[in-house]
Amino acid sequence: MNDRSAYTPPAVWTWDSPSGGKFEKINRPVAGATHDQPLPRGKHPLQLYSLATPNGVKVTVLLEELLAIGKQGAEYDAFLVDINKGEQFGSGFTELNPNSKIPALLDVSTNPPTRVFESGAILVYLAEKFDAFLPSEPSARAECMSWLFWQVGSAPYLGGGFGHFYAYAPEKLEYPINRYAMEVKRQLDVLDRNLAARRYLCGDDYNIADIANFAWYGALVLGRLYGAKEFLDVASYTNVVRWAEEIMQRPAVQRGRRVNRQWGPEEERVPERHDASDLD
Repeated sequence: MNDRSAYTPPAVWTWDSPSGGKFEKINRPVAGATHDQPLPRGKHPLQLYSLATPNGVKVTVLLEELLAIGKQGAEYDAFLVDINKGEQFGSGFTELNPNSKIPALLDVSTNPPTRVFESGAILVYLAEKFDAFLPSEPSARAECMSWLFWQVGSAPYLGGGFGHFYAYAPEKLEYPINRYAMEVKRQLDVLDRNLAARRYLCGDDYNIADIANFAWYGALVLGRLYGAKEFLDVASYTNVVRWAEEIMQRPAVQRGRRVNRQWGPEEERVPERHDASDLD
């Protein structure tokens, strides 16, 4: 281990300077709006305000899957929220999501309009609203919800833990990288053992548990997250790779991954989506 001077925490922590790293300008220890910025409104029943991070991809993939099976009420407008510019702290967005994190959804087909924030909650809301991609039989539903909430509880170790220290922190620190790499590999092993006997996470049927987990762990094993494919030896999790590759072939997944994306190859970028033709 590197020889470093020990850090002694103060009696009371105070935020006296940015912490450094890629997101230092947008992280802060308080909530609430920083500026007046109303949200735009489109023409469709569902208004999504998001970015194509893994949590954002969960929702756009589900919306595209719903449209693919003929749920026309799932038509949506997807507006870009540029978190690097602090747009998630605008007054309109914080009213929709007091936690100031993407994604946030407004369903204007209800009276009054329904706000939904937190990606897992949005998946459940949409799956229940359209009676799709969420089993109704109690045992099967419990299994789906268990894997969905497993992802919600596990992803902070992958994103905020491993991803931050491996890819975004201002300096590479051995202890946190090792600690979170160990946990991410344990999570991959959990998935791999489950998928050894199942086509999808809950059995033969694809559902919101697969969508949620694919956005994070599928992207990771396919080499699309943090540039850590070799470092984590993801190829050794053969069942996860097989599962991720199959899901990646779904046309709705390919479309959903492009929505609200403002980086990568030009043909993969669809910063805003207001009509199906935007994805042509």
